[in-house]
Amino acid sequence: MKQFIDFIPLILFFIVYKMDPRAVEFAQQSFVLGGIFSATAMLIASSVVVYGGIYLVQRRLEKGQWLTLLACLLFGGMTLAFHSETFLKWKAPVVNWLFALGFIGSHFIGDKPLIQRMMGHAMHLPQAIWVRLNLAWIAFFLFCGSANLFVAFTFQEWWVDFKVFGSLGMTLLFIIGQGIYLSRHLHDIPEQPQQ
Repeated sequence: MKQFIDFIPLILFFIVYKMDPRAVEFAQQSFVLGGIFSATAMLIASSVVVYGGIYLVQRRLEKGQWLTLLACLLFGGMTLAFHSETFLKWKAPVVNWLFALGFIGSHFIGDKPLIQRMMGHAMHLPQAIWVRLNLAWIAFFLFCGSANLFVAFTFQEWWVDFKVFGSLGMTLLFIIGQGIYLSRHLHDIPEQPQQ
């Protein structure tokens, strides 16, 4: 459910982007709804609402959520300020590569790979499996960033579709693959005797 909530701003962005541009009145102001710039404004606004809501409920945001929100504000804000979609096209690659950098850094900083810090409370695995899993996440984020960049600047008419459905599909396939991989390595943990 948590991963779905993170996709809400992206889905709203996609819906507004696909609309035929039309003028709408709101608070005695006229706005154009539809196209890249109103979709970018929707992305920024919905990200602030979604992550603001999460913060109000949980009293915190995860580091990845902070990174996503800040990247949205930075790249989306620059897209609107300079009236150029090029800035927004760089958001997904940069965010993915920063996530990869975080997973890489965890091999050198701290005593556990990042994926173990995130999932270690839920399962017990041998250290070698945690390292392989962390390396898989690094490869996944590097690939996603590169794929987003390639599509954004090579197939410009498809980049928004790829950003929404391609990213979602790649994430879903990777998580299913991770689940299959983990299922081979999970062992029943003997229950502790009750005292």
